[in-house]
Amino acid sequence: MSYCDWDHTSEANIKYHDCEWGVPLHDDRKQFEFLMMEVMQCGLNWNMMINKRDIFRRCFDDFDYDKIAAYTGNDIRRIMDTLGMIKSPRKIKAIIDNAACFQKIRREFGSFCNYLWAYSNNKTILYDRHNDGYIPVSNGLSDAISKDLKKRGFKYLGTITVYSHLQACGIICDHDKNCPRYRYITGNFPTIKKRRFKEKGIIHFTS
Repeated sequence: MSYCDWDHTSEANIKYHDCEWGVPLHDDRKQFEFLMMEVMQCGLNWNMMINKRDIFRRCFDDFDYDKIAAYTGNDIRRIMDTLGMIKSPRKIKAIIDNAACFQKIRREFGSFCNYLWAYSNNKTILYDRHNDGYIPVSNGLSDAISKDLKKRGFKYLGTITVYSHLQACGIICDHDKNCPRYRYITGNFPTIKKRRFKEKGIIHFTS
């Protein structure tokens, strides 16, 4: 049975795939957590992010964006001194700045979910051939969202990072068609089929 092109040696990674990745997400705190894990991943690998997830949650008040937006230099030092934490003051500062940007979007749109899901008309996008394993690293949708987020002051959210987030939060379904999670998502949530859109870096993952 196919479970997409995932590392099956990590129990935490398998659990993330089987329980979270690609499930339509309509919770702002989880959206912020997923986004900021993508920020922390830049230049690193996803297994490390999953394995350090509890450390991130302790460091960042369980990704409470209101608390994080009020962090000071003392909090940056506290986080940097945390055992097992990724020692990147630039990424830590970016997460604090992004929390303030996140608040602004919530004030403008009522929630971050309202803002983000409007790009897909509140439906999960099924792009042509993605369920056959033809997966890009970015596309026209992630380009547009990345450009808008950067204009709003967000950092470390380039088009490739945004595409990964759209996969994770269920706006784009990139599970293999033989994966049980593909059937679960398409059978339980509203979807829309679309042609591939300005895709870049397409890789053919075989089951």
